[in-house]
Amino acid sequence: MFRVAITGLGAVTPVGNSVGEMWESIKAGKCGIDYITKFDTSEFKVKLAGEVKGFDPSAVMDRSEIRKSDLFSRYAMAAAVEAMGESGLVSGENIAPERFGVYFGSGIGGMQTFIDEVIKCRDSGPKKVSPFMIPAMIINMAAGSIAIRFGCKGPAIPVVTACATSTNAIGEAYRAIKHGYADAIIAGGSEAAILPVSLAGFANMKALTESEDPLRASIPFDRERSGFVMGEGAGVMILEEMEHAKARGARIYGELCGYGSTCDAHHITAPDPEAVGGAAAIRAALEESGHMLGAAGAVEAIISALALRDGVVPPTIGYREPDPECDLNVTPNEAVYKNLDLCLSTSLGFGGHNACVAIKKAE
Repeated sequence: MFRVAITGLGAVTPVGNSVGEMWESIKAGKCGIDYITKFDTSEFKVKLAGEVKGFDPSAVMDRSEIRKSDLFSRYAMAAAVEAMGESGLVSGENIAPERFGVYFGSGIGGMQTFIDEVIKCRDSGPKKVSPFMIPAMIINMAAGSIAIRFGCKGPAIPVVTACATSTNAIGEAYRAIKHGYADAIIAGGSEAAILPVSLAGFANMKALTESEDPLRASIPFDRERSGFVMGEGAGVMILEEMEHAKARGARIYGELCGYGSTCDAHHITAPDPEAVGGAAAIRAALEESGHMLGAAGAVEAIISALALRDGVVPPTIGYREPDPECDLNVTPNEAVYKNLDLCLSTSLGFGGHNACVAIKKAE
């Protein structure tokens, strides 16, 4: 069995288009939720989302690549470029290409591409459908594009488990390295589905909050919680076998040391009310790690690693009305500075998917 280090981080988020910008926003309690600007919401009861702001894909992709790709792949590439730049890994120089992999997923994939091409086909006929439609929309293309860009000829696997996608991707990458199938893996997830049809779908199933106050929208631990908020972006972690990382003098953010993955097998969208599956995933990650503490997803896992590095517990902003049935220390509204040894990053997705990774402070 091998140990697994975190040697690079990359992020595109509603509170910053780089890890540094995001982390400063998180520590300061900045809210990334606001009124939707991508389309007119006058006919929607739901008005808020976590949109990425000021993103420019031309910084990491040429015009041809941008034209042939969906937004979710552009977010993925930007995060991967940042993480790889930090890691210092170069395929064929300090890592063997066949020992370098990609585990990267998306819950929905290229929905904007799919919608655009359906409209073209309906209005102008099949000859007008782009020849790049299929490679742009399929979920595995983010992983494939990252592998092509960085010469990763080892395992390249897209993961799709709804909101648990990126945590599962990181966890499965951890297992692949731990058991000797790769020396390093680019792991994470991406989403770009803030669109009228997807917003309508989530809203009509009563999954989204109808609050119009950004600070009273995503409040899962508050007594007045009323649904979740759609967001977009990407998160990437470079995972690397510990001795491989040390031998090349890599900066190590932390150590991935535990992973749990379960399914509720209960309902297509509703979680098990007893939370048996989620608890089992957390328990498995803790048992493998041998420690304790808590956090949450690919961007959430990045935040967890930074929290360990800097000794910061990020705040749960917008928390106002305590719920007597949710008696947790949620760090309300302001960050807490303290020494931390381990974080748990936990995600639960439609279909009953539960995933949890444990991250230990770097030695």
